[in-house]
Amino acid sequence: MKRAALYLRVSTLDQHPETQLYDLQQLAQQRGWNVVGEYRDHGVSGVRGRRPALDQLLAEAHQGKFDVVAAWAADRIARSTRHFLETLDELNHMQVEFVSFREQLDTGGPLGRAVVIIISAIAELERNLIIERVGAGMRRAKLEGVHIGRRPANVDRASGRDRARGHSLTTIARDHRVSRALVSKIIRDEKLGGHKGPLPSPSQLTENRRLETAS
Repeated sequence: MKRAALYLRVSTLDQHPETQLYDLQQLAQQRGWNVVGEYRDHGVSGVRGRRPALDQLLAEAHQGKFDVVAAWAADRIARSTRHFLETLDELNHMQVEFVSFREQLDTGGPLGRAVVIIISAIAELERNLIIERVGAGMRRAKLEGVHIGRRPANVDRASGRDRARGHSLTTIARDHRVSRALVSKIIRDEKLGGHKGPLPSPSQLTENRRLETAS
């Protein structure tokens, strides 16, 4: 009876690997395997070559703990053809077979290995096409005037000038608290008819307060 290791991976934390596990357990039962380990990478992209569960699986494969590795699909192991082939070569060197449930592929024979290589190339092509489509959509959105990415930072330039003049952060914070209080007072006075003219900016109020203090 062959000893089997089941490898499961989902790219995001809100996905659940239990669906993959159910199918792989059925596959093991049909083939009469003895499942000796389950290795899960939860919320880990297939682009990453180093993954905790995959690294552990390969390390224990070196120790001869199982004879076959089963994954739900070829792209669960890797999206890159190069990484996928490197993993297969490493398993083959240790006399460990690879089987994928979705593609029904088995590297136990030369034909299965050839088909796995073709499937991995198609998976990489699919990923590159997705990246290209996303990039095209972002370029179109920019041409249409849609902002992409984070919103511009709301920089307080008055505070930057104060720092350049050598004022401490404590002094700047105190003056700005005073400025906001003065603005609120002016707005209340204006509603009551006691203030006329345009409202000064907070930086103007801060500067006026400094001049008054200096005098």
